[in-house]
This record gives sequence, C-alpha cells and structure tokens, in this order.
Amino acid sequence: MKFSINRLAFIKALGIVQRAISAKTTIPILTGLMIDVSASNIQLTGSNADISIQTLISGDNPDYELTISSTGKIVLPARFFSEIVKKLPARELMIEVGDNFQTTIKSGNSEFTINGLDANGYPHLPEVDGDHPIQLPAEIFREVIGQTVIAVSKQESRPILTGVHFTLDQNQLLAVSTDSHRLSQRKVELPTPAEGDYNVVIPGDSLKELSRMIDGEKDAIEMHLSENQVLFTFGKTKFYSRLLEGNYPDTSRLIPTSSETTVQFAAPELLAAVERASLLSHESRNNVIKLTLKPNDQVVTITGNSPDVGKVEEDLNPATISGEDLEISFNPDYLKDALRVFGPIDVEVAFTSALRPFTITPVENQENFIQLITPVRTF
Repeated sequence: MKFSINRLAFIKALGIVQRAISAKTTIPILTGLMIDVSASNIQLTGSNADISIQTLISGDNPDYELTISSTGKIVLPARFFSEIVKKLPARELMIEVGDNFQTTIKSGNSEFTINGLDANGYPHLPEVDGDHPIQLPAEIFREVIGQTVIAVSKQESRPILTGVHFTLDQNQLLAVSTDSHRLSQRKVELPTPAEGDYNVVIPGDSLKELSRMIDGEKDAIEMHLSENQVLFTFGKTKFYSRLLEGNYPDTSRLIPTSSETTVQFAAPELLAAVERASLLSHESRNNVIKLTLKPNDQVVTITGNSPDVGKVEEDLNPATISGEDLEISFNPDYLKDALRVFGPIDVEVAFTSALRPFTITPVENQENFIQLITPVRTF
C-alpha cells in the first residue's frame, strides 16, 4: 500500500473519524484507525464499538492531491499517527506500508516508521439497509437533537432513558426524551413521506457527537435503520450508532391537556431571571427556586433562598398572565436548560397545580415542541 496526499486536507479527514476512537476500549485494535486504499479513493474508519465513523477521500477531489501507487489496508495507532501527521513539515505527505505492517510516513525531510496492525482483525461495520432512508435537512435534525438530548437520563440504572426515542408515522417524526424529572418532545414534518413505521431509541451520547459533526452541514442528512443499528449519511461521511434495547415508556400520558394558570414571557428574560435566582439556590442542599403567580394582580415573583448565604426575590414582567393563583417550586437547572434551546422567542408556561408537571411551549407553533418539568415538593 502506498499513496501521497495533501497533508492539511488529510488532517481534516482524520479529524472526522477520530471522533469515534477512544483510548479506553476493551478491544485493543479499536484504538487504531483503519486506512483502506482502493484504486481510486481512500476510506478511513474509526470506532469505539458504540459509534463508528467512516469518511471517503475521493481521488476525484482536487483538494486532496491524491496519488495512489498501490492498494491495501492497514490499522495504525490513531493518537500517534494523528500527532505525527499534524507536526510534519511539508505540504505533501507520503505513506507506504512494507513488510510486517511497518508503515513509513514521509513529509519534506522528515521520515517516521511506525508499527501497524493487520486490518483483517478490525471488526466489520454493521450491515444497514440503505433502501428506504429518512431524509431531513441537517440544520433541522441538529435542532431536534439540541432540543431533546438535554432531557436524557445520565443514570445507567435505566439504560433506555439515556437515549432519545424516535418514532416515525408516515411523514411525521416524533423525538422524545425524559429522565423522569423532565421531558422534551419535538415533532417534525418530513419533506417526503418515509416508507414504513419506525420505533427506535438512539443513545444521547451518539446524538451529541453527530450534532457536532453536522454543524454547518447544508444538505439533507439521511437516516437508515436496521434491527440494532442506525446509520446517518451526509457528504462523504457515514456515522453508525448502536440502538438501545428495550421498550421506551409511554410518555404521551404525562403531558397535561389542560391548565389552570398560564403565563407568557420572552424566553431570554425569563432565563436571565432564573439564572439570577439560581445563584443562591445552588448554595443550598436542595437547589430549588419558587415561582409565585398572582394573575389578578398581574404579578409573577421568583425567589431563591439559601439559609447559609441569603435570599433573592425578583418581580418579573410577563407579557400575559391568566388563571388561578399559584406557588410552585422546582429545580432551576431544568428550566434553564429548557429555556436555552428556545432561543430568542416568546414562550408560554402552563401550570395545572403546585404538584403537577408544568409545560413550556413556544407561543407560536405550540404543538411541535413541548418541554415538561416536574415540580419539587417543599413541604
């Protein structure tokens, strides 16, 4: 195997697959990067068993300045190889594999020789049906991920809750996550109806990594599903993730269908007030703030209290408020996470009682995005 390539362009491709490679793995070969050189292109693969990433370096792309002298496969130690390539002096990089997988890396006057591994020992990537993909604009899918991963559970005691539950019915994709204290639900109308119904749970950590990778991606992202794997394709890159096994709880019954008190705020203003109140609540053991609503007086007060440090109280200016008087306590971190993903829009907060979950929705298009937070009993 032997090829030469533009070093800076190669570094970009390396950076894509390295996202999947971990130094902490029970399968030693997965600390390596697989390079598969064919007659016209190079495929790079990285994996940590949970996610796998492949990207194609095409000989047709003039940016790579790719010249392939002989084909073959090799697995190289990812961390060392990447550091070497980044620090080499010249524009052009040449890689050649000799006997016993000894790999020579040349650039300018610099030459390294490192030990590679037989690529036949590298695990095969899963077979995923590519016939009926779900297509979504990358920007929309990244938004869906950002709005739902905030509510996935960090507790491994219920593994199914560490993922986002995706269901598909014709042209509507529904994404739901909950850690049993809060819930986030987002609906998206697909540009073209998908074939078949889908019901899968994708790990939150996989989705976070995918979200970083599609930041700035302009085209559609395709989602392909198999029994225990999902494959996302975009540009020249393939992103595989395992699916979580088990039945996701029915969350539809958790969302209230009516409310006793509703209030509307500009999301950034409410977020700023909650952040101020939480400065003191974080110093107390229970980390709770209280919201007092008096619709008849058009008054909303937020209170944070720490016996050791002090107390904060602030009157808010809602756009509208209606319904019954109410006092409700909750974890401010949950509300901050929820408000941040709304951005600079107006939101409606709807309450049913002091001990029932409350919802936050955009004032416009309320059906498509709902966040739910469970209050804290303080007596």
